[in-house]
Amino acid sequence: HFSEIAQVLRVLMVLGGLLAAAGVAWLTEPGKELFAFAQEAWQEAAKVSWPTRKETIQTTAIVFAFAVVMAIFLFAVDTSLAWLVKLATGRVES
Repeated sequence: HFSEIAQVLRVLMVLGGLLAAAGVAWLTEPGKELFAFAQEAWQEAAKVSWPTRKETIQTTAIVFAFAVVMAIFLFAVDTSLAWLVKLATGRVES
C-alpha cells in the first residue's frame, strides 16, 4: 500500500519539476529565445515540400538495390584479394 503512495508522489514530483522547468524557461531570456527558435523551426518545416509516398518508396528501393549491388561487388573484391594473397603465399588449395 505504501509503495503505491510513494509511486504517486514520485510521479507528482516529476510533473511538478517539469512544470517548474517550463515556467523558468518561459520567463528567462534564453528560454524565450528557445521557444522562438522552436516556433520558427516548426514554421519552416511546414514550408518544406515533402516527397510523396510513391517518391519515398522509389528512392528507398533504389538505395536498397544499390546497397545489394555494392555488397556483391565488395564480396567479389574481398574474395579475389583473399585468393590472390593465398596464391602469393603459396597456400592455394587444389
